[in-house]
Amino acid sequence: MQFDDQLRRYFATTDLSAVSPDALAAGIERMHVDLGMEKDRQRRFALWALLHMFGAAPDLDVAFKDAADRDAARDFMEMMERGEGD
Repeated sequence: MQFDDQLRRYFATTDLSAVSPDALAAGIERMHVDLGMEKDRQRRFALWALLHMFGAAPDLDVAFKDAADRDAARDFMEMMERGEGD
């Protein structure tokens, strides 16, 4: 999954500043639907990570059945928090 491709898929642009609040909400809702339907663990994690960046990710115990996936998600969240501190 390429980040720009995902932005185009859910928001029809790679320029998030051009996305209206309603279009942003609709794109996030589509991501939630796709996350719920996705069976591939890697794609599921990528969707969850994108939702996390938008502040809209479901709780880890809801998003991931596998403990290793939840641990990877926690690692991702910690990495993002460290990056915000720079």
